[in-house]
Amino acid sequence: MPGFVDAHCHGGGGASFTVGDADEAMEVASAHLRHGTTSMVASLVTDEVSELERHVRVPGELVTDGVLAGVHLEGPWLSRDFCGAHEPSLLRPPSRDDVDRLLAAGGDALRMVTIAPELDGAMDAIRRVAGAGVVVGVGHTDATREQAGEAIEAGATVATHLFNQIRGLHHRRPGPIAALLEDERVSIELISDGVHVHPAMLRPAPAAAPGRIMLVTDAMGAAAADDGDYHLGPIHVQVRDGVARTPSGAIAGSTLTMAGAVRHSVASGFTLEQAVDAATRGPAVALGLTDVGRIEAGARPTRVVLDEDLAVTAVMRRGAWQS
Repeated sequence: MPGFVDAHCHGGGGASFTVGDADEAMEVASAHLRHGTTSMVASLVTDEVSELERHVRVPGELVTDGVLAGVHLEGPWLSRDFCGAHEPSLLRPPSRDDVDRLLAAGGDALRMVTIAPELDGAMDAIRRVAGAGVVVGVGHTDATREQAGEAIEAGATVATHLFNQIRGLHHRRPGPIAALLEDERVSIELISDGVHVHPAMLRPAPAAAPGRIMLVTDAMGAAAADDGDYHLGPIHVQVRDGVARTPSGAIAGSTLTMAGAVRHSVASGFTLEQAVDAATRGPAVALGLTDVGRIEAGARPTRVVLDEDLAVTAVMRRGAWQS
């Protein structure tokens, strides 16, 4: 199958994108490459805007070198009520100045930004970010269905890890989940690890959004590594039995690989074809990556070979099998 495409990853192999170090960023990419991910977006978490300006430039250099497919700003323009493992004191509405600063710092490497549509200035920010050619995700949000719909009209095209850190479904007040699922312009991120989303919610997703599902890891440093104490940006994270949580108990990313996401999705009721599509073509389309996620003329020579247990046995990147 094509190499996996991970649109949302904070770390792995004991390293993290969120510290702003090129060597650590290379360690993350290498760790996930061993598990079949040949295209990866480096996700950063909420921090001071000045720190994000600095941190976004480091993986940006690796985008230029072809190691990464882009950078994702997950924060600081998120809801305090649905902040998850983001530092609440650093969250803020998206001012025009901050948006322009981070767009300039990210340059061509900036691939995606997640924004909560209900924040003051959010719609203008969504239009500015989308107008700059950057994908906008709706997530970490207390938006109404109407606000989510307005965000889509303004240019948002991704649901950032749907079902997690978002106002829930209600039969009279359906909220943002309904708006994101029903609009065919929106790709749906899912963290399929058995922790973030119950299989009963995963199972109907391919039918609810056919061809629009994109598996993501939302992985932090402990992915493809050991339990222990880590940091996710400024937040301390404890990993026990493969589950990452803040000291308060909030889930703090995952320890998932894309190969693991494929296996868990199939075990939860996806067909193998649906799971592979959601790990390859789906995220590539959502990110606007036209030369990965598929096996056909004109696409990059990336491959993943799985055995009958869906474990990775071989990985090809740039036409070369990895040792």
